[in-house]
Amino acid sequence: MERHAFAMKVKDDMMNSYRQKLGEIWKDLTLFLDRNQVKNFSIWNTERLIFGYYEKEDDAELNAEEKAVRDVLIEKMAETFEWISEPGQDMRLMYHNYGVIRENKELIRHRVFMTRLKDGCEEEYKARHDGLIAQRGDTVDPGPDSNFTIWSAGGYIFGYDEIDTTMEVDETPEARETTVAWETRQLEIMDWITDDVDWMTGEWHPASRRLAWHN
Repeated sequence: MERHAFAMKVKDDMMNSYRQKLGEIWKDLTLFLDRNQVKNFSIWNTERLIFGYYEKEDDAELNAEEKAVRDVLIEKMAETFEWISEPGQDMRLMYHNYGVIRENKELIRHRVFMTRLKDGCEEEYKARHDGLIAQRGDTVDPGPDSNFTIWSAGGYIFGYDEIDTTMEVDETPEARETTVAWETRQLEIMDWITDDVDWMTGEWHPASRRLAWHN
C-alpha cells in the first residue's frame, strides 16, 4: 500500500467558499476515487491550512482521461486556495511508523497535527525523527499507533496518526516526563499550529478538524 499526502492554504476569507465548493464536487470526487482504487481519503483543516491524506494499493499512474477528470475537479476549487505541496507530487515523508494496519476503522481515532518549522530546521527535524526510527529498529509496532506518518512541504509539518483505541492505556508519570522532554526540545525547531501541546505550554491553538472522509 502506498501512502500519499497533499497540502494547500485557503485564501483570505475563502474558507466558506472552499467548503461549499468541496460539497459541490464531492459526488464526482468520490466516483473518481472509487474508479482509481483510492482508499482512506480524508481532508483536514486548521486555520487556513488544508492537509489531505489517502492510500492506494495499485500505485499505477492515472491514464490521460482520469488526469483530465482530476484537473477539472481541482479547477472547480482553484480560486479558493493556493498549493503548499507540489500538485501531483507527494510531500517529503519525515517519519513513518506504519505498525499493524487495521482494516476495521471503527475502533480507531485520528490525531492530525500541523506545525511550522523554524527557518533552516527541516533537516534537523528529519534527523531527530530518523533517530526515533533507529531506536525502534524500524520493526513493526503492534500499537496503539497503527498508521503514523509525518509529511513536510513549504516549511510546514503535517502529521497523520491512526490510533487503536482498544490498545490505549493511561499515561504513566515516566512516560509524561519523556513526552515533556521531547516536546520541549521540539520547540527549538518548530512552532505549533494545532493544540497538541497546549496542555504543556499554556498557549491556545485550534484543534484540527476533519472536513471530509471517504473510504
